[in-house]
Amino acid sequence: MDTSRASVDPTPADPADPADPAHSSSPDSGSLSRRRFTAATATTAAALTVAAPATAVPRQPACPPKSTADWATCLAVARALLVVDEDDRPLVPRYKKVLDGGLPRARTKTAKKVLVIGAGPAGLVSAWLLKRAGHHVTLVEANGNRVGGRIKTFRTGGHEHAAQAFADPAQYAEAGAMRLPGSHPLVMGLIDQLGVKKRRFHLVDVDADGKPVNNAWLHVNGIRMRRSEYAKSPRRVNRSFGVPRAFWDTPSGTILREALDPVRNEFSTVGPDGKRVDKPLPERVRGWARVVQRFGDWSMYRFLTEEAGLDERTIDLVGTLENLTSRLPLSFIHSFISASLISPDTEFWELVGGTATLPDALLKEVADVLRLDRRATHIEYWAPDRQGNDNTSHVHADGPHVWIDTVSEGRGSPVVREEFTADVAIVTVPFSGLRQVQVSPLMSYKKRRAVAELHYDSATKVLLEFSRRWWEFTEDDWKRELKAVRPGLYEEYRSGKAPADGSLLGVHPSVPSGHITPGQRVHYAANRWATRDQPEAAHIVGGGSVSDNSNRFMINPSHPVAGSEGGVVLASYSWADDASRWDSLDDDARYPHALRGLQQVYGQRVEVFYTGAGRTQSWLRDPYAYGEASVLLPGQHTELLTAIRTVEGPLHFAGDHTSVKPSWIEGALESGVRAALEAHLA
Repeated sequence: MDTSRASVDPTPADPADPADPAHSSSPDSGSLSRRRFTAATATTAAALTVAAPATAVPRQPACPPKSTADWATCLAVARALLVVDEDDRPLVPRYKKVLDGGLPRARTKTAKKVLVIGAGPAGLVSAWLLKRAGHHVTLVEANGNRVGGRIKTFRTGGHEHAAQAFADPAQYAEAGAMRLPGSHPLVMGLIDQLGVKKRRFHLVDVDADGKPVNNAWLHVNGIRMRRSEYAKSPRRVNRSFGVPRAFWDTPSGTILREALDPVRNEFSTVGPDGKRVDKPLPERVRGWARVVQRFGDWSMYRFLTEEAGLDERTIDLVGTLENLTSRLPLSFIHSFISASLISPDTEFWELVGGTATLPDALLKEVADVLRLDRRATHIEYWAPDRQGNDNTSHVHADGPHVWIDTVSEGRGSPVVREEFTADVAIVTVPFSGLRQVQVSPLMSYKKRRAVAELHYDSATKVLLEFSRRWWEFTEDDWKRELKAVRPGLYEEYRSGKAPADGSLLGVHPSVPSGHITPGQRVHYAANRWATRDQPEAAHIVGGGSVSDNSNRFMINPSHPVAGSEGGVVLASYSWADDASRWDSLDDDARYPHALRGLQQVYGQRVEVFYTGAGRTQSWLRDPYAYGEASVLLPGQHTELLTAIRTVEGPLHFAGDHTSVKPSWIEGALESGVRAALEAHLA
């Protein structure tokens, strides 16, 4: 480790519980980078406009940096993250009990008319719980053919009666949620309760016996290396980024972990076995609150430079290999939580048949109260505290408290408008979508600010189908399969002499005809890579590779599909600006571009198994999601979080964006149970 790096003081000042003062450190001076040059130039220019004081002013003692939020707000964010009440008692056991056994049964006189707007996981669970409790529930969903929100599986059939998704009708792949952490108790419990089958998701590739081997590829700066080799000897890759000598032999994951460990010390300790152990809950809450107070206004880039003292080239290394580049300007708190969760030590699961089997199961419980193809366009509500600003015409004190107007999408038929009324409503629409809904009377200013400003990120997937699982091949497998195309083809690929004009796309006898379009062939031939080196066989099961090309992250299926010799590879998974660049391409261009990036990492020869069938999902362009998830900007946890989930009269709010686990099903379930409890007790 570079001993010149600044570290996080484990005991920053706590105004509610004074501790030893923390001291901040400045980043390593080093040589100027382009970012430091810009900052230094701006500082110098500002200084030139100020007259020098006649006498030197004594330098004030350094103070620990803090966010602009008060201590109570920081505690509220910490409690939301840890899912505890105001007395620091855990809420998850209560939520799990409600999921397992339901809400207390409502009496006939106390049963309410409840509207649930949006049939993602939060809306499905809220509607299910309230229906079981005896309330009169109506669940409305804008999408006309499916439920689940950002749980979306490309598949044949399903509750959405989808057309054949891939050349092999048995194949399926995830447009959205694809892995479920075993550390998420609500989603794990719900899966078991509904009888949905799960199996291990291999975040790290495994051998035939299921043992992690980490032999997927890193392909950066023109260097291709097994991830296991990098972990043992990272010097070649690290030096290609120009990192300081102190980091030549330190893997990027270790650099990041050691930069973040001092922050983790606020709420956890390292046990004798070297593993982290959480501090007792009240202390953990306060520790997280100190983290929020100190770094709530910070971006991840600011933290890595100012607090961890990393230079720009080391940040480039960590960002590229550890999936931080796209979110360096965004909230440190958000990325810190994600970095603490996604690690090789975390046990992940997938659902057999696709993640959409979870909304399949929930749909069976609420199908009788569901109205598809009903997009909310106008919400009116009445509440006593809004009487002075009540211009509604549909709701009043003696009648329903909520009224919504909906419109169908008019798919080949006349547009239908339908109104719904209720005593209480649970709104699960992403705020990026709620921004387009007229709400009368005006909600509180803080709520409207949250709806207007909550940041949603982009995420785009490009999935490609292959007739054989070539990532599991040995060289002997390659020799056998390429010989089935024509003798000598194996050596042509090995020597870089195979044609790269698209004529070998899908030529293996196992590839069904008719799925590779002329447009794909044109794009492929026009954009082929000039360099065609052929690496050794990947010979891995599951896991994924990392590249600095436009594909960025490539993930292999963890298990074969029963009865199929092929598989669907997540050829490109990208976020933020990387995703937006994919969004500029139409499908016929996306698939050849993604195949080209895959070939750069795994070799040209994978093309012979390409079926031409692909699927792609751009969540920012999705007309129901309006973005991948709420990925907060610096300061938004403390400025917006409490307002995001605040009740507005008879309007309650749920969805993963109202939790501190955005983009995770667990966050959606937490919010769904919370909102159902609120509506039940209202």
